[in-house]
Amino acid sequence: MTNDGTRDPAERPDHMSEALVARGAPVAPPVPVVSPREILPYALLAGVLLMLLIYFVGAEEGATSLIGGQAVHEWAHDARHLLGFPCH
Repeated sequence: MTNDGTRDPAERPDHMSEALVARGAPVAPPVPVVSPREILPYALLAGVLLMLLIYFVGAEEGATSLIGGQAVHEWAHDARHLLGFPCH
């Protein structure tokens, strides 16, 4: 450092911004290969759960009700309004 408060670039230590980076072609990380046969059970489970959720939010009341009373209706009441299902 000089006496006037400035730094000499030649005396400056290495900084993160001056780190060496390997040059060359970028190497992409390997893409995991998943076959449809491996995904199928998870996709079926997700589909069944989604259909059950849509049924309970949208249709679990009245003549199609699987569970008697208004408990499920009250639990899903706000979700019905949010999703646009008529409920009253």
